Amino acid sequence: MNTIGEWWMWALFVGIVLIMLLIDLLLVGGGKQHRVSVKEAATWSVIWISVSLLFAGGLWWYLDAYHSRELANEKTLEYITGYLIEKSLAVDNIFVWIMLFSFFAIPLELQKRVLLLGVFGALVMRTLMILAGAWLIARFHWILYGFGAFLLITGIKMYWFADQKPDLEQNPLIRWLRAHMNITTELHGERFFVVKQGVRYATPLFLALVLVEMSDLIFAVDSIPAIFAITTDPFIVLTSNIFAILGLRAMYFLLADMADRFSLLKYGLAIVLMFIGVKMLLIDLYKIPVGFSLAVVGMIIAASVGLSLVKARKDAAAGNSPPPQM
Repeated sequence: MNTIGEWWMWALFVGIVLIMLLIDLLLVGGGKQHRVSVKEAATWSVIWISVSLLFAGGLWWYLDAYHSRELANEKTLEYITGYLIEKSLAVDNIFVWIMLFSFFAIPLELQKRVLLLGVFGALVMRTLMILAGAWLIARFHWILYGFGAFLLITGIKMYWFADQKPDLEQNPLIRWLRAHMNITTELHGERFFVVKQGVRYATPLFLALVLVEMSDLIFAVDSIPAIFAITTDPFIVLTSNIFAILGLRAMYFLLADMADRFSLLKYGLAIVLMFIGVKMLLIDLYKIPVGFSLAVVGMIIAASVGLSLVKARKDAAAGNSPPPQM
């Protein structure tokens, strides 16, 4: 596999991630039950984005100083484009989390632990899937066409069914868990299991955790092929993906009360997937420049967010929903 990542670069990346996770868990109270405020979520969102951009700056500096300006510009642009794509697609995952917690009636103060474990699971799954994907692409180039077709079809389906909400009561996984496990009807704090009269029961919080992990896996299947359309360098793919994932918990609590104001964002994300799918299908006929891809993805996301806010204001004026708070 062709990559710019040397052993010390991988070690530095892993060290940064572990330090940030430990700070979040041990010093900021990531493992303690408490209601995350909008201020705390906004602060951590800024911190995670800043760390991600500082990493990009450090990458550019190293490549420019020890390799070439051309390589530095190319790889840094790939990293930023991949980061934006993964961050944008992760928003759809956040909307699913909001729906899951609402379905299981999980209060905000209990959601943080589920999301913490969910993010850990996502980190492991995505790392394994990215390394496997890079290995396969290095040996079977035609897999890129399969990824492209999959993203194009996924984007079309997402656009077509954007307004449909899934019926979680009929979800096969939930029905299977309820049929094969003893499950309480009430929550027991942050506990996933309790024992009643010698019988072990799972709590609704455990069901929420299972569904969060499953949603992470499903969205990884969609998003990981998308970044391979930008670059097949495992170091760029993994670092941009992991940094985008690490800020998900903070972004969730930041958007939890505003999800209904971004009703058109799903359409924008669907168009992004279709664009990336076409880009991947054309990879051997015409290689769309990474800078152009970054501009297109940025404009699509910005337009869908802007139009969503305009729609929310019009709905509020008509008395259908609360106005967005800026």
